[in-house]
Amino acid sequence: MTMPPEDLSPAGSPSASVPAAVPAGAPVPVDTIIAGAVVVTMDDERRVLRDGAVAIAGDTIAAVGPTAEILAGYRAAETVDGRRFVLTPGLVNTHIHVTGEPLTRGYVPDDTPFEENVFAWLCPLYAAYNEPEERLSGQLAALEMLRSGTTSFLEAGTIRFLDAVVDGLEETGIRGRVGRWTWDLPPEPDVYRQNTDDAIKGLVDELDRFATAADGRIAAWPILVGHNTCSDELWQAAAGLARERGTGLSFHMSPAEVDPAYFLATYGRRPMEHLADLGVLGDNVILTHAVHVDDAEIDLLARTGTSVAHCPTTALKVSYGVTRIGRFPEMAARGVNVAIGTDGNNASNYSDLMRATYLVAGLFKDGRQDPTMFPAEEAFAMATVGGARGLGLADEIGVLAPGRRADLVAHDTDRPEWRPLLNVANQLVWSADGRGVHSVWVDGRRVVENYHHTVIDEEALYAAAQTAGEAITARSGLPAKSRWTLV
Repeated sequence: MTMPPEDLSPAGSPSASVPAAVPAGAPVPVDTIIAGAVVVTMDDERRVLRDGAVAIAGDTIAAVGPTAEILAGYRAAETVDGRRFVLTPGLVNTHIHVTGEPLTRGYVPDDTPFEENVFAWLCPLYAAYNEPEERLSGQLAALEMLRSGTTSFLEAGTIRFLDAVVDGLEETGIRGRVGRWTWDLPPEPDVYRQNTDDAIKGLVDELDRFATAADGRIAAWPILVGHNTCSDELWQAAAGLARERGTGLSFHMSPAEVDPAYFLATYGRRPMEHLADLGVLGDNVILTHAVHVDDAEIDLLARTGTSVAHCPTTALKVSYGVTRIGRFPEMAARGVNVAIGTDGNNASNYSDLMRATYLVAGLFKDGRQDPTMFPAEEAFAMATVGGARGLGLADEIGVLAPGRRADLVAHDTDRPEWRPLLNVANQLVWSADGRGVHSVWVDGRRVVENYHHTVIDEEALYAAAQTAGEAITARSGLPAKSRWTLV
């Protein structure tokens, strides 16, 4: 791979070289070296190595630098030829429903407005799952994320059978933060009925049992359904638990006008104003959607350090009005950390964060008729560095640097969408998607190799998913609404 230095260096950077801090003396033993790759570090200087290598020791990155220096300073049990790869940090999906929707993907008609979509379709479908199906659903979601380059995720707080789902997720090797279905105001469906005391007890229980899972990758957060489903007591209890236990807090808010309308009618304040008054917002909080917000709410998000998970595909499919009234450029300009999520498989239908990043880069270019909105470099940072910050893991993931977790993605450039490789940021965001992900490491363990998971029996999982999806939709009693006739 030969190209001029400026093609793969950030603007204004004289060189893409990164010192490897080669240790003196005999080569240091490490587990793995990936050598000869184009390495996208996502460090503070956004440096890219044209012929770079990453050394992995256990679950940690030991060194990043030019291939010759890494090979001189480190001795690996396994050396991976990375010459066909662009290496990036693992992507971070900051909002995804791993249960309820992966096994009913696309069953909800794509012409349903927000309230019908959620309450007439999604809630009954979620309620129709049994425990083995939720475990299977979590594994299918994790497999799709891993195979498309996502190594860490934040679940949406809609799990019913938490123990089974955590068990299944641990088997896949993915990193995630999860939560049980928690609300105390809506009366339906019956399987999710809970009063305020029960809801709070459930949050305490999940934090007691899953503060850190056995493998260190899957852990629980107090995650609320949000919207208008929580009493003030529940909001404050969840926020207090998050602060007390040192976790994050997440919830849905303001994808559509229904949330601001409810808060104004009930409390005389818009959602962010009310939550700020309750002491809910903060730098350990990442809320999802935030499409219908005003300037005062954006100021509150910025002032409190609250992050936002932007789910662009859902906003388009469920017609939130994101290109007309969305304020994500203003949020970013005011210092709000905007990360990216894919949401559920009946809202975006896919869990490939690279596809969602493509939309982030494009929506406001067109909506504002301004090509400077969210350039590729910024969009990819939202999917990595921004996501890591939203999960409270800014010092551990999202960047390829010594001391960080060894979460890496190898994008295969021997594919038509990757050639010619002239500008790696544009390729990652505008040309490629998750189908070009060849290999993935999480905590130094190779969980995807040659496009397939190294542990999960994918063929068996797909067959089980088909059987389960047909059973769930039949039990739900919801009609099949496809406009095509299945013969």
